[in-house]
Formats: sequence, structure tokens, C-alpha cells
Amino acid sequence: MSEILITGGRLIDGTGAAPRASDVLLRDDEIVAVGAPGTVSAGADATRIDATGHTVMPGLIDAHLHCTFDDVQSNDELFFHREAAMSALTTVPNLQKILRAGVTSFMDPDTAWGIGPSIRDAIDCGVIDGPRMKTGYQALLTAVGGTAGRLIPDEGRAGYAQVVNSVDEVILWTRRHIKYGADWIKIHATGSIPTRKGELLVWSYDELKASCDAAHELGVPVTAHCRSDESTRVAIQAGVDLILHASYITEDTVQLMIDSGVAVCPTFTFLANLADYGRAVGAGIGQEDLFRGEIRATAKMMRAAYDAGVPILCGSESGFSLTPYGHWHGREMEVFVNELGLTPLEAITCGTKNGAIAVRMEGEVGTIEVGRRADVLVVDGDPSVDITILNDKSRFAHIISKGKRVDTSGPWPTHTKIPGSKVANWAEQSLTYDLAMSLKR
Repeated sequence: MSEILITGGRLIDGTGAAPRASDVLLRDDEIVAVGAPGTVSAGADATRIDATGHTVMPGLIDAHLHCTFDDVQSNDELFFHREAAMSALTTVPNLQKILRAGVTSFMDPDTAWGIGPSIRDAIDCGVIDGPRMKTGYQALLTAVGGTAGRLIPDEGRAGYAQVVNSVDEVILWTRRHIKYGADWIKIHATGSIPTRKGELLVWSYDELKASCDAAHELGVPVTAHCRSDESTRVAIQAGVDLILHASYITEDTVQLMIDSGVAVCPTFTFLANLADYGRAVGAGIGQEDLFRGEIRATAKMMRAAYDAGVPILCGSESGFSLTPYGHWHGREMEVFVNELGLTPLEAITCGTKNGAIAVRMEGEVGTIEVGRRADVLVVDGDPSVDITILNDKSRFAHIISKGKRVDTSGPWPTHTKIPGSKVANWAEQSLTYDLAMSLKR
């Protein structure tokens, strides 16, 4: 038996209750006591943490990240330059970065070559260390594709994508992904078409419903990438349980959310990073205003959904060069405060208690209450006053995952470029005659 007694701290329990002075006792992987200062006792061998001047709160739950992607710069890397074995190997340090950023649970909706269930099982069995994980297998896409356009094959699979071309194939691959260990079925409901603006719904209602029905019959929920109002509406009508993005939703769609009981993970972080900092990393000209506009167009109705009781979750979409592991897992809460007008405490509940929906552990993780799992952060400062603290991993004085303290003393995990993982461009632009001649002037 292992005990950890945390005393002297300011408790944010994740339920939305006001902060209060409280002591917390952990025994193995369980919170066994929460009480007023001086009222909680532990055994003589217990580890004692003095949290005076600090905040004690639940570990963060990231409801949308991609732990097997390795901070890629393009879909080309994912589909054509990463084998399954290398993806699995690079995931191990990725998990360490995620954990050291205060994330003690996460949901990964689709993984490179479907390795997610194996990664999850390796964590659960102690083969590798990482946060609690729930996962999809690969994303189901129609041949129209998703955000990768024509990189998606017309059939078969590549990277995180499994292409389905009929209702029968939808059912077949939904069932197979469950057979292979998926906790969630992921549908890429919208896609980019070269001749059309924005992302369009690229599934029929019958296709969406077939996947939802097949998954639900086997007790597995469904999540869908929806970057339009139409796709969000049709996905909800078809039975999707968790909407990712829900961009540009309208009042009618919000009412559908309320009536259906669906949860939503807006995943603004990728858009916000591109809008605020994209120029610093060479993002395309004009994208900043485009994605800032998408956030603002979505935020008003997302706030209306929140006020009506729709569960809103926090996701970082970590795994891309704009959202590298370990750096942006608290950013979504900041966006919720700045764009949705939530209080920091409300945003924290979205990033803790509500996240339990994504990891299918409601009533087990996400709050500091007796009987919950022992995932706890001790934070230098008060995030109920300054939410940005939770995006600064240097402020995490202690991270406790599954009842054990996380060692953050070692160097930050890094690796050099993996051979063949990126395409080397011959040039950044075309060498025209006029350009060549200009260099001689």
C-alpha cells in the first residue's frame, strides 16, 4: 500500500465549486479522503506534500489528441513516410511529454496504422509509461476524403485513414475496428474538395447511421470530425455521441445538441495557435484571419450550447507541428475564457470533469472526490484567477498519475530527424529565368 498526503493547498475539485482550503489523501490509485486542513491523517510511511501557496486540482483530460503522429508538418508524412513500427516507437516519448504537461488522461480518436489499442494496452500493462488512454483505431473516411484531400486513397487504408465506399463497408470496418480494440469509432464526416470552399459533408445520413448503429450494438460510442453546421446536424441525427469541432453551428443545431445529449469537443487550440502564432512558424499568408474567423463564428453558439447544459470538452489536437506534444494542453481552457466568456473555474471543469466522457470514465476521473482515481496536480499559482498557468508546465510542482508521482527531473524528451520521414524539397520556389537574371543585377 502506498499513501500520499497533500496538505496546505487550495483545492479546485473540478466540479465547478469554489476553491477551498483542503487536505487530500491518496492510497494507491484512489482518493480516500478530502477534508478541512488538519482533519486528514495518513500512515507513518506516507509521502507528504506541502502544497502551501499552491493549488491542488484534478489532472487534465485532453479529449482530442493524436499521440502517434509525432508533431508532423504535413499529411504526406503521416500517409507515406511513417511505418507502424516507427510510429509506435516515437509514441513512447510523446506520452512522456503529454504526462509532464499535466495530462493524466486522454482520448486519441484515430491513430497511425491503427496502433492505438496496442499503445493503450502497453500503458495499462506497464510496458510503457503514460497517461490513461482511450482510443480509436483509424478514422473512417469515404473516398472523397478528409482534410488530406487527394492524398486519401480511393480504397484501402493509409496512415490514420480507413476508406469505406458503401454502407456494407461502413458496417464491416466499424465492427472490425471494435474487434481490433477500439474504444471509440471515429468518422471523418467532412472533407476538403479542391473546387469547393471550406469542408463539406462527405457522408450520407445512411452511412453515418450505419456506423453508429453497428457501434452502439456492440457498446462502443462514435465520434465525428464535423467542420460545418450541416455535418454537425446530420451526425447528431445519425446518433454520433461526441462531435469534434462543430464549426459554424446555428441555433437549430444547438437545439439538436440539447435534445440529443451529445457532447462536443470544439478543439479550438489548433485554430487559435495558427491564428495567433502561425506567422512565427511560416504558416500560409491569410490563414490567421481565416481561422480566427472560424473561432469567432463558432464561439457564440458554443456558449449557447454550454449555457443549455451541453457538455463541452477540451482538446488540443496535439501531434502536429502547430500543436506539439507537451506545450498546448491547457490552451483550450484559455480560449474558452477569452472567446466563450467562461470563467476560469468553468473552463477547468471542461478540461477535467467533462473530459471523463471522452475517456469513458465518468465518475472515476476528472474530480477530486473520495472514491475517484488518484490523478492530481499541485500547481504553483491559482488557475481560478489566471487560467494561462495551466499551459505552463513549469508551474506543475507535482504531477500524480495513477497514485504515483511523475518524475519530471530528467531532460525533456527529444529526438533528431528520422531518416525518410520528410520529403526534401528541391527548392522553396521555381527558379525562373527572370529570377536567375535578377540575381546578377
